[in-house]
Amino acid sequence: MEPSDTAPASPETGGKTPPKRSPDLTTGPVAKSLLIFTLPMLGANLLQSLNGTANAAWVSHLLGPTALTATANANTILFLLLGAAFGLAMAANLLIAQAVGAGATAEVKRVAGASTLFFALLSFAVGLAGLVLTPAILSAMGTPPDARGDAAIYLRVIFAALPFMYFFSFVMMAMRGTGDSRTPFYFSLAAVGLDIVLNPILILGLGPLPAMGIAGSAAATLLSQTAALAGMIVFLYRTGSPLVLRAGEWGLLRPDPAILRTLVFKGLPMAMHMLVVSGAAVVMLTFVNGYGSQTAAAYAAAMQVWNYVQMPAMALGAAVSSMAAQNVGAGRMDRVETVARTGVVFAVVLTAVPIALIYLVEPLILGFFLPEGSASMPIARHINAIVLWGFVPFGVAFIFAGVVRATGAVIAPLLAMFISLWVVRIPFVPLLTPALGADAIWWSFPLGSLTTMILAGAYYVWGGWRGAKLMPPPRAAAGQANPDKAAAAPQD
Repeated sequence: MEPSDTAPASPETGGKTPPKRSPDLTTGPVAKSLLIFTLPMLGANLLQSLNGTANAAWVSHLLGPTALTATANANTILFLLLGAAFGLAMAANLLIAQAVGAGATAEVKRVAGASTLFFALLSFAVGLAGLVLTPAILSAMGTPPDARGDAAIYLRVIFAALPFMYFFSFVMMAMRGTGDSRTPFYFSLAAVGLDIVLNPILILGLGPLPAMGIAGSAAATLLSQTAALAGMIVFLYRTGSPLVLRAGEWGLLRPDPAILRTLVFKGLPMAMHMLVVSGAAVVMLTFVNGYGSQTAAAYAAAMQVWNYVQMPAMALGAAVSSMAAQNVGAGRMDRVETVARTGVVFAVVLTAVPIALIYLVEPLILGFFLPEGSASMPIARHINAIVLWGFVPFGVAFIFAGVVRATGAVIAPLLAMFISLWVVRIPFVPLLTPALGADAIWWSFPLGSLTTMILAGAYYVWGGWRGAKLMPPPRAAAGQANPDKAAAAPQD
């Protein structure tokens, strides 16, 4: 049974505007649904990377290298905070997806209400604390003195924007939980486009606007995220989404102990996953820096390529989590297994094909980051020859982790990543450096990826994730199962 794009008028909308229905991820061909669901998420990830590159270019060309150093230091903190928010938003995404899969509209609203309150309090608390602690944060990071003034200005505006950025991330994840990844992509596109356009206008003070310097770059982020967030909320109300609360439902904006426990105890391990990866990246960078500026430049150029190679796997990992969670909620564990198998095939193909293309035209691609004739070019090509293929098992591991998280099993993927990075990859470098030199660094990457895949795959096959629960069964879900889904289930 294929879902239609619209549904009959709902009493929740006063019988005026029929709610728009998101794609149903619990019925229909798994491969087609997963691919269609993943592509907008991949596009959103790509947009965010391009946005960061464009903003860095504006700051560098208009304000100089010191300003670029200031934004780089401030953005390190921003990415850390957004990574923590991602874990919490992902927990809300899984709760919503399971409720949607179960056909429990009242439970979707319950989760949306409690999560909205939680994110409102959290984002404003973090933003306020950041405004107060900005000087201490920059001192602790060792921000260069000549960049510290600009960094403080930039970071304070970013902290003012943080509540809107947190909410933007939360609403996008919630919409993906309902099965809609296309709409968040469109609003991401709008936010990125507006951010890029506003950067030079606010930095230079074009037209009637005053020149804001580096604060203008941060203000562009604030305005673009706020405008996109407002647009998404209006869209959700106009389309009758179950994610928004209407008259008589405002009581759902209250602390719900079961939901808050799930957001914290399931979300924090996913946030810790980001911290484990970021911390290991810092350690690896210190190893690389020990071989001089030419090797460091080659590594930096190679990393630019890696950022794009791993995007399909990261988008697929998030997509299989949402899709598997809906099927867990619908009681379709057979489809969960199919989602996992399909995701693994997609991860292998969508990672291996770009890697093969990069190997074919590698000098051209690296030429975007390294000048012609650079001594770093052969080093970068040597690094990629050893490292790039390791992103294939990395992608497979992301799929296994994404599927098991859908049931609420979040500790095992965190442990697998911790072991592969901090027990295998990092100790491997000093242990083998006397024999391999710098190659010990490069070989540690595929070794870590293979370890992650083996551990994540072993837990997928033999672990107890199938019996895990995000939280106790929904109070409001009884008797709300979608009859259309029940009728369609045997046909798959």
